[in-house]
Amino acid sequence: MNIPVKSRRLFLGDWAKAIIGVSVGASAIGSLLQSCSGPRASSGNAAFRTGFTQDPLPYTYNALDRSIDGSTMEIHYSKHAAGYATNLRDAAKAESVDESKPLEEVLSKVSKYSTKMRNNAGGHYNHEMFWKSLTPASAGKPSGKLVTAIEENFNSFEAFKNQFTDAGKNRFGSGWAWLVIGEDKKLRIGSTANQDNPLMDVSELKGFPLLGLDVWEHAYYLRYQNKRPDYINAWWNVVNWDYVQSRFESIR
Repeated sequence: MNIPVKSRRLFLGDWAKAIIGVSVGASAIGSLLQSCSGPRASSGNAAFRTGFTQDPLPYTYNALDRSIDGSTMEIHYSKHAAGYATNLRDAAKAESVDESKPLEEVLSKVSKYSTKMRNNAGGHYNHEMFWKSLTPASAGKPSGKLVTAIEENFNSFEAFKNQFTDAGKNRFGSGWAWLVIGEDKKLRIGSTANQDNPLMDVSELKGFPLLGLDVWEHAYYLRYQNKRPDYINAWWNVVNWDYVQSRFESIR
């Protein structure tokens, strides 16, 4: 059964309106990270703040079927990701976290919280970003300043894809592959274990996430079984480069 969804046009329109209101200083990404996860979170980078509840999926479960089957999407969204959201709110109540503030504030100092908070705050944030980074109408490749930055940092778009694919393929066990932009404004590729992400103070890879790939087996096992590389190769066909571009543009 499919959940109510927005059309792609409305979804992109909502993001465009939100991005118009974003005001981030061009001086350094440090300002952005502070606005996302520090004391100034209430006034900065409003388009990309994450709450403590699930947003509606921006397409039907079977919309990405050429790459990710509908059964996997339904289980992934309504069971796995929903569980992270529920457990996050339970942890927030137990640890007196103000749920009216952005989740990024918790992530930036997650070492001060419980393991339950770390796992579920990360799981919720990662999945909320993941759904938005997928679309049934992928352009196949970024454009504008983002593709220029990718080519400058990785020599070519194909070289970037190969390096990112390797980060996902070679992540031992469960985790995520990431494209991030660091305080030096350089793009980097890396991975994190389990539900950790680059906004966490415990993460070796740090920066503002532009693109994240879920390589937990529950993200692909029904169709691809143990063939993670096949899943990653298919995933490239449904990347929402408009969304990735909007994240990138918000900090340039």
